[in-house]
Amino acid sequence: MKIDVLTIFPEYFDSIFEFGIIRRAKLAEIVEINVHDIREYATDKHKMVDDRPFGGGDGMVLKVEPLFAAIENLTGTSDRDAYPAGTRVVLLTPQGKPLKQADAQNYADDAKHIVMICGRYEGVDERVTEALVTDEISIGDYVLSGGEPAAAVFVDTLVRLLPGALGSDTSAENDSFSDGLLDCPHYTRPAEFRGMKVPEVLLNGNHAEIEKWRHEKALEKTRSVRKDLLIGENGDM
Repeated sequence: MKIDVLTIFPEYFDSIFEFGIIRRAKLAEIVEINVHDIREYATDKHKMVDDRPFGGGDGMVLKVEPLFAAIENLTGTSDRDAYPAGTRVVLLTPQGKPLKQADAQNYADDAKHIVMICGRYEGVDERVTEALVTDEISIGDYVLSGGEPAAAVFVDTLVRLLPGALGSDTSAENDSFSDGLLDCPHYTRPAEFRGMKVPEVLLNGNHAEIEKWRHEKALEKTRSVRKDLLIGENGDM
């Protein structure tokens, strides 16, 4: 998979993709990540990428010309209906669809090239959204100073789902939200610490009992912390 990140603060990403799973995935050529300065696509002598909004109001808006030029350069077209197969242009914005684990899995399964636009200020010129953006994504119901942290979260969520990125083929399958539940509790050595003991069921080697216990604990945790995940379309638990 290829990921291109468009931002006015490329230095934000100087080291953030150089750790852990993402770094290993890059070295293994599972993913290619490139960060681009939107200012490189501005054509005026001052390299302006933002301007005051028409109609007045607070803040600034990211200009249309640099973003069109950037997307045209990265995808070969400024017509989202003509993007190469597997190409997604994602705008990170508080107005976007909340990112869910299932969405990340769909991107990992189907996307070959993802271009992420990091919003800033009051947002981007709406013509960018109308003509170029295939998906608007939010990482939560709150406002950030810009889309850079959201892009970092999205990349991390996505890369770990790519085949071969994790040490175990089943690690991602057992994560929280993968089956609609939060993850179960986990323990490691020692079996007892300051009087606190690891549940006996995890020590007996009976894998059927262990899986049953893990499911029950995941259900218990979800019911306690995120009951909304258990509510069906008809409102039943």
